[in-house]
Amino acid sequence: MTDLRRQPLPGIGDDAVCATIAARLRDLDIDARWLEHPPIDSAEHAAALRSLPLSAGGKAVLVKAGSDMRIVGLSASRRLDSRALRRALGVSKLRFATVDELLDITGLVPGSLPPLGRPVLPVDLVLDGSLARQPVIAFTPGRRDRSVILAADDFLRLATATEGALQIADFTRPITPVAPR
Repeated sequence: MTDLRRQPLPGIGDDAVCATIAARLRDLDIDARWLEHPPIDSAEHAAALRSLPLSAGGKAVLVKAGSDMRIVGLSASRRLDSRALRRALGVSKLRFATVDELLDITGLVPGSLPPLGRPVLPVDLVLDGSLARQPVIAFTPGRRDRSVILAADDFLRLATATEGALQIADFTRPITPVAPR
């Protein structure tokens, strides 16, 4: 039997999600800068390729919160605080999605998930205030070899122009640097 799921570009991401984001930006008359670059392998790598501070990077993870899947968007300079996110979402159980769940639900590979929900992706979005407060936001638009850079106000218009719910809460903490040994 043939697997009818969208197949991502090997290790890169999905052109369909990228095209959907481009169409949404056009529909909302949002001016965004698109970059083509080597596939990113970390938030720090992305910041360097974009010539932006780490804090401007919007990273996203797919989580299972209670019985619902959610995309969680946060600044690349922050780390998720699970207890604070559970509190913000009003759930007692929270876990990260598996790579297979990410592929099955979004059609994307790790590192390509944008911090956007419906209608771009089939789940609701929750954004950390650390991302919402950035003056400029950059993210991978479904492909690890592309970036979209836009003003925060425009990003919030894009993120709220959805069919689903958008929640903004504070659920991160600073990344603690590891001391050299």
